[in-house]
Amino acid sequence: MKRMSALSLRQPNAEQVMRGKKKIEYRSMFTKKRERVYIYASKKPHTERSWKDIGMKPGDLPIGVLVGTVEIVGCEYKRGEYYWHLAKPKRLKPMIKPKNHPQPAWFYPF
Repeated sequence: MKRMSALSLRQPNAEQVMRGKKKIEYRSMFTKKRERVYIYASKKPHTERSWKDIGMKPGDLPIGVLVGTVEIVGCEYKRGEYYWHLAKPKRLKPMIKPKNHPQPAWFYPF
């Protein structure tokens, strides 16, 4: 069984990915990954504006856990950043606390 990596996202972005509303993750680095990865909801929340955009506030969504999985299906460079294309999100029930310490972007949770 292949070891699956995890992508760390701040809330509410992790939730938006799980809802299928956020289909592109903007990053400063290219990725060759074209596979299913875990989505980790990091402990640090995103900007206040991003919460207002979805009508929620910090504390409304889980943090510090793997909330689901998503497929990375492509990566392209546009306007000075990389667009990672995401598809087919699947929510984890129950959510899982990783055993390994999360890193800024990628890490192996187990």
